[in-house]
Amino acid sequence: MSQSLRVAFAGTPDFAAASLAALLESRHEVVSVHTQPDRGAGRGRKLTPSPVKALALEHELPVHQPTTLKDAAARQALVDCNADVLVVVAYGLILPQAVLDIPRLGCLNVHASLLPRWRGAAPIQRAIEAGDTRSGVTIMQMDAGLDTGDMLLVRDTPITATTTSGELHDRLAALGGKSIVEALDALSDTGLAATPQPAEGVTYATKLSKAEAELDFTRPAAELAARVRAFNPWPVTWTRLADDTLRLWLAELDTESDTAAAPGTLLESAPDALRIACGPDGTQVLRITRAQLPGGKPLAVRDLLNARGERFAPGQLLGQETTS
Repeated sequence: MSQSLRVAFAGTPDFAAASLAALLESRHEVVSVHTQPDRGAGRGRKLTPSPVKALALEHELPVHQPTTLKDAAARQALVDCNADVLVVVAYGLILPQAVLDIPRLGCLNVHASLLPRWRGAAPIQRAIEAGDTRSGVTIMQMDAGLDTGDMLLVRDTPITATTTSGELHDRLAALGGKSIVEALDALSDTGLAATPQPAEGVTYATKLSKAEAELDFTRPAAELAARVRAFNPWPVTWTRLADDTLRLWLAELDTESDTAAAPGTLLESAPDALRIACGPDGTQVLRITRAQLPGGKPLAVRDLLNARGERFAPGQLLGQETTS
């Protein structure tokens, strides 16, 4: 007979809320929710609950928001809820060994990569930036290391030449919710075999920074196209267009280019794309298909050229401010 587990949940952003929603629809009982303290949002910096907290309150679940789990008082809520397992998804706080030892079945993590590739903070974006053709989620038995625990279940999904981080995020969030329920079902019925992560193939997904978002057109076109997709929807790649910042939302490699120009040169624009010379010798071409001027919305380049075509005269060099 199928058994129901008592589940404590720890998570904060939208990605985590997808797993909590899946658990609430499962046969298992969510008995407690931990999430980050409310943060200021918007122009007024009004304190706003995390997506996980908002969902938990909708379902009248007890919510705990400690700033740390390093002291015994903060851990007491986990002890008191008597959970069989703690599910952790993008929580944002370090779990000390004393927390990992509380649930009788330990702590399970939903990680957005095919471990051991892309341990760390930004696995979705770094996978796209690196040109990976597959991503996925790994359900992991947590230990004290950084995403080093044994793997319990792995589910994968393709990354195509047009996949953005926003698209992959949403797909993996849904896959993560489905996978954690599958893992808990198996854990409560027949158990799950734990597979140690291989020593080979370990990479680390460092946190994104705005400083990385400015494009260097001396880099290969394929690398730049991947970065544009990886940094969509945040922090969004950009370059200088005369005295303005041009934000670049979608791009692809132009495989039929036979031009040579200084890297960053805006070539004659196609009806639906800005063609930019790039690579060390300027012989490669990056096609920008969605972009944004200051004060405007992101637009398909066809619409941008129709509205502001005078700003995109061929021959100008992107990435440099004009001098008076």
